[in-house]
Amino acid sequence: MSHKSLIADDMEVQGAFSPEMRVLMNHIYEYKKGVRNMIIFTCRKRYEKFATERLKKQDIEYVVMPAGKENINIYFGRRECIGAVRMFVNRPLHELSPEEDFILGTLLGYDLCAQCERYCTRKCKCGQGVA
Repeated sequence: MSHKSLIADDMEVQGAFSPEMRVLMNHIYEYKKGVRNMIIFTCRKRYEKFATERLKKQDIEYVVMPAGKENINIYFGRRECIGAVRMFVNRPLHELSPEEDFILGTLLGYDLCAQCERYCTRKCKCGQGVA
């Protein structure tokens, strides 16, 4: 067996060729090309080591947060964005306030008008109507 096939086998074992890791590679590509400033990537916990090593090798700032029993969210991108995430995303996403949810969606580059609509809807559900 050649050295290259050993590396390929090791990468496959670690999940490099799984659909989840293909999505990660695409996200990294988009980040490197400047398409996005920050990404949230959700995957199974078993891929954490591979994903974080890949981000480290590319010198990309990241933070890992639990997302249920079997998954994790890996936020990665510009240092400024990840710094902000570290300051307020310290619990499950469904527990974020409407304001925190709005900030996170905006950092992730989601459609601004859709984020405004989501914010107003969530704010009204919290019993705090919008004027």
